[in-house]
Amino acid sequence: MQKRRVTWLSKTLSYLLRHGAYDENLKIDPGGWVKISDVLDFINSQAKKKVDIEDLKYLVGHNDKRRFTLRDDKIRANQGHSFPVDLGLKAKKPPDVLYHGTYQNVKEKILKQGLKKMQRNHVHLSSDVETAIKVGKRRGKPIIFQIEAKKMHEGGHTFLKSENDVWLVNYVPPNYLNLKNELKGKN
Repeated sequence: MQKRRVTWLSKTLSYLLRHGAYDENLKIDPGGWVKISDVLDFINSQAKKKVDIEDLKYLVGHNDKRRFTLRDDKIRANQGHSFPVDLGLKAKKPPDVLYHGTYQNVKEKILKQGLKKMQRNHVHLSSDVETAIKVGKRRGKPIIFQIEAKKMHEGGHTFLKSENDVWLVNYVPPNYLNLKNELKGKN
């Protein structure tokens, strides 16, 4: 698949499976699963060039962020939903620290209010700085927060880990945040 086409398909699937399934009148089960045939019908109603099951398999298998999972005749996003979904994840003990990458304009607000899930079901955290930098770069110069995950867990906060290794939590209070670096994500 061409890189532009892969990017378009990934963005379309992200919208559909994380945010737009209900708006587009797709049947979605409580676990976030949608029939592949319904997804293909929707995408092909929008596409200039038709998409087939092999294209979906390619995208799922080659997506560096492993955003999607195929199972039987269904597909779902692994996290990032803005509508209620039960991913079936069990609480896990996190590592001592986790990271969150974002952009410069929200630094002061986060330092005062903590990390909020906003329109999504969870705050997304990574176990390595490099991933946090990539996430933060999407909107300009990244800033990286180090989260005292072990202390949060000991304080009663529940952590989940998605199928693609993204750590999920409902909220990160400001007292568990440390600004790692404002510009490059390095000390």
